[in-house]
Formats: sequence, structure tokens, C-alpha cells
Amino acid sequence: MKLKIAIIGTRGIPNHYGGFEQATEFLSEGLMKRGHEVSVYNSHNHPYQKSTWNGVHIIHCYDPEYIIKTPGQFIYDYNCIRDARKRNFDVVLFMGYTSSSIWGKIFPNNCAIISNMDGLEWKRSKYSKPVQYYLKYAEYLAVKFSQYYIADSEVIKDYLDNHYKIQCKYIPYGADLYNNCKEDALDNYSLTKWNYFLLMARMEPENNIETVLEGFHKSNSGKKFMVIGNIKERYGQYIAHKYTRDDRIKFLGGVFDQSIVHAIRTNAHLYFHGHSVGGTNPSLLEAMASKVLIAAHENDFNKSVLHNDAFYFSDFQDAQYLINSVERNDTEINMINNNYKKIQEQFSWEKVIDSYHEFICACYHQFKKNL
Repeated sequence: MKLKIAIIGTRGIPNHYGGFEQATEFLSEGLMKRGHEVSVYNSHNHPYQKSTWNGVHIIHCYDPEYIIKTPGQFIYDYNCIRDARKRNFDVVLFMGYTSSSIWGKIFPNNCAIISNMDGLEWKRSKYSKPVQYYLKYAEYLAVKFSQYYIADSEVIKDYLDNHYKIQCKYIPYGADLYNNCKEDALDNYSLTKWNYFLLMARMEPENNIETVLEGFHKSNSGKKFMVIGNIKERYGQYIAHKYTRDDRIKFLGGVFDQSIVHAIRTNAHLYFHGHSVGGTNPSLLEAMASKVLIAAHENDFNKSVLHNDAFYFSDFQDAQYLINSVERNDTEINMINNNYKKIQEQFSWEKVIDSYHEFICACYHQFKKNL
């Protein structure tokens, strides 16, 4: 059956921004190839201005975020929802809820509404208490005004099912498998294989960047430590300044050439993943797909993906111990291979898109049955 599907909640495709945009890029094209008519809502000032992209319809709506910052996100989502009400979509899929669920009373009422419930945004320490309170309320509204739900983490699914007494569908995020490696990219950074540690993340407290770097700073390692991420914001500046005298630590800023990112990632001696809040984190899956040895912050989100195929840390002493002691023997090679196999069998985009396709069709049929 051919369905008319709309995707709302991202800045648009092709991806120029982040995880939800990347997921929407893969998902929209994949659903179109499976026979559906797919429309994605884009910000009016998105770099891509055409009306179609790889067979996917693009609907541009006015987005004042570039003028008024965060409040503009709410206006943009309102404009998208108002437009969707005028079209005969069979299914509307919301990617996230932080600035859309407040408009729940005007969601289209003639189609199935599915919400991807994102991470537990209200737990993020970067937000003030009033913002955290609002995000928890927005989560409640998303549950109230949607009919069907997706969680990209089993931990989040369990929380939503138990807290709101709903039946949430677990569909993970996806990742591409990396095979080719542009090893000469290391030369630009004076790096050699397995002679450096790596951390790649947004400069935010809940990503435990200071914890990891403090562990390295106190270690006796002769290796370098490479940090990829924007250090222009306040917290990034603080971190860079704190460790400016440790000449082993190198801040590369944002690196956007994915072939270079892959080369730096796959050749690292140990990759630190410090994320402590959220669902199935895209950067973690990409690290697994790059065949790099992983040390992850010890929490349920990371352990539900990595299981026993990673080292774990909770504080800077743990990080320091791993930096001083981790070697590359058969056990470590097996951990790397097991994670790569997980990407092949559980987290490939084809499998993720198949799961979305099956769930969306099932939701539509259930919606029609309930009319």
C-alpha cells in the first residue's frame, strides 16, 4: 500500500545540522524506495532550496530561528503543522517533540500521528531548571497528543512504557558501515596509528569531556589526546583553557569531512565516548562502525548497546587507569569485531528503515481500523 507520509521536526534535508536530520535523510529516501510518497518539512532558509531531493518532496516553511533564536523553533514547527493540516497525509511522523508538542491541539486529526520520543532531554544538565521543567512537560504533551510512539533506546522505551503506561516501539538509530580508510589524512595532524587517544563530542558537561581529559592529564601516557568538537562556546572555551598547558592534548575544533573523521577515529588507540544522557547515540554507532576500541561512560544507555564489548569509566580515576593500562591483544580485537557485527546485524540503516516501514504501515492500518 502506498502511503502519503510527512516528516516534521527537523531543520530539513539533506543533512546540514545533526542526528535527526541525518536519520530523516536516510529514512525519507528509504521509505520512498519502498513505494511511499514522502514529504519532509524544511526550514525556508535551508541551504537546499529545491522542491524534491532524491524523490522526496521538500516543503519549505518559514523559520525565524535565525532571527530570534530558540523561540523561532516553536514558530517554525507551528508553521509546519498548520501546513500539514491542509494536506491529506496518511501518516505524520514527528522527529522529536521539544518545540512541536505544545501545538498538539492542532495536530492533523485525519491521519496517524507517530512521535519519535528522542532522548530524555529534561535530564540534560546544560538546561536551567525552568527549561528542564518545560521539557518534561513537552514530553507529556507528546504522549498525550500522539497515537503511536518510537524510542531509539530500550532504556527510553522502558521508561516511557512504565511512566506513561503506553506501548512504545523500539527502533534504534542507524549507522553506515565503514570499510575504506583515508589513512594519509593522519599526516595532516602529525598522527600515527594507535599512538593517540580520541574524544569526539559536543562540548557539554553531560558528555564527560572534563572527566576524560582530567584522567589523561593525570596519566603518564606518552601518547597524544585528540579532541574533536566546537570549542567556541562557553563550556568549550573553559575546557580548552583548563588544559592549554598540557601539550599532549590537541583541540581540533569541528571536523566535517567524514573521510577525515573516519580516518582519525578508526586509527585511535582508544576512543572515549562520554555521553551520559540520551538514546542510542549516533556518534557511538559510528565509532562501532569504524572498528575502533571504545571506552564508554558507564550508564544504561551505553551498556544497552555495547554490553561487554567496551571498557567503562565513571570518574577521572577510571579514565586515568584505562589510559595507562589498555593494550591491544586478542580480547580487544574481539571487542572491536563484535561491535562491528552489531552494526551489521542490528543497526544498519537498511534494517532501521525496514523497521520504520513495518511500524508506520501497522500504525496506519490500526488508525483506519479505529475510525
